[in-house]
Amino acid sequence: MATLRAVDVIGRKRDHDELSVEELGFVVGGYLGGQVSEGQMAALLMAGVLNGFSDAEALALTDILVGSGATLDLSALPGPTVDKHSTGGVGDGTTLLVAPLLAAAGAQVVKLSGRGLGHTGGTLDKLESIPGFRTVLEPAQLTGIARDVGCVVAAQTDELVPADRALYALRDETGTVASRALIASSVMSKKLAAGAGTIVLDVKAGNGAFLETEEQARELARLCVRIAEAAGRRSVALVTAMETPLGQGIGNALEVSEAVGLLRAAPRAGRRSRLAEVALELAARGLALARGGGAWVEETRGELAGLWSSGDALERLRAMISAQGGDPAVCDDPGKVLPTAPVVREVPADATGWVSALPARAVGEIAAVLGAGRASKGDPVDPAVGLELAVDVGDRVERGQPLAVVHARSDAAAQQAADRLTTLVAIAETAIAPAPTLLDVIHD
Repeated sequence: MATLRAVDVIGRKRDHDELSVEELGFVVGGYLGGQVSEGQMAALLMAGVLNGFSDAEALALTDILVGSGATLDLSALPGPTVDKHSTGGVGDGTTLLVAPLLAAAGAQVVKLSGRGLGHTGGTLDKLESIPGFRTVLEPAQLTGIARDVGCVVAAQTDELVPADRALYALRDETGTVASRALIASSVMSKKLAAGAGTIVLDVKAGNGAFLETEEQARELARLCVRIAEAAGRRSVALVTAMETPLGQGIGNALEVSEAVGLLRAAPRAGRRSRLAEVALELAARGLALARGGGAWVEETRGELAGLWSSGDALERLRAMISAQGGDPAVCDDPGKVLPTAPVVREVPADATGWVSALPARAVGEIAAVLGAGRASKGDPVDPAVGLELAVDVGDRVERGQPLAVVHARSDAAAQQAADRLTTLVAIAETAIAPAPTLLDVIHD
């Protein structure tokens, strides 16, 4: 091949051509090494977003990103290794349930998570609301905790996929995040580098997700599963609804408290918890596949429900928190351990009827404005503030009944959040059937 130039590669993508592995590797490597300018890399990303990257380019880019750094070796761990990823949403504390559930069943989970941005929450922010909890761990610490406890949740190390970190920052600044191929390669490069043999994905669809339509979510799920299979990993993806918040807690300490409460209560008849439903399904699908039989989901689901009811999953969460320096007493009484906001205010319903809309994105934005989220990556978060939802779509409410509880730093902030939430929660005169949460399951 003739000597490559970044301007020629950009021109080919501008003209709708499919780039080769060599061309993609040249540009990404050149960007990391300083031979390809930020402007050139941004131009290539924009051309790809506008004209489309193919699935072949997505697979090639994933390999390039993985090869830019180190990978974790989990081969010495005794049980099947399982990793889980969610594309992000509101009230999504599934990792806090899925990781200890899988560990209780004999799997090892090394989960490298991220921080929240905008209206979406981040698992690291949630866990760091537990006093003393450490998310920055060395590779040997990650595998050691996974071996001894069964699960560990921490920040991505500097050595893993540095090219993705550099490209993601540029995509965020240049409005080039919204590309199926770029999202898939970013997500899967981190999953592949983390070393698990089985990867279970939760791809969100709806107004609170990055992908608003079910078909967009299905296409991304299919591509992610294809990338995993091409790399020799087992993978399954759930497509789940994010029209309304998944859990009742929206905010870091509030979501930890909800997860602990769910693990303490165990699955039971009564009020529906969509958070518990999705977490159990993710764990069941991932564990069944890791054991080599994706068709055994029903049996695996029952096994995990038993481990949940017995308290074994809660004890795994307690052990993980202790191993990572956190206060394990949070598993006994979250209210005595987690930070609390000075202002707590109920938001009453202004009409009688059935809840017909509770938009996830707007609810997440309210929590972010209170301080639970961040506008840019370096912003601090307030672990104590947020919302506790008391209703879900389809619920019957009476005028004056609490719709939610606001946790805020000031009376003014609490009132602003309460006023905004009142306008968001739509109450209809006729009964509304809640929409399903699990929309699809994508296999190889």
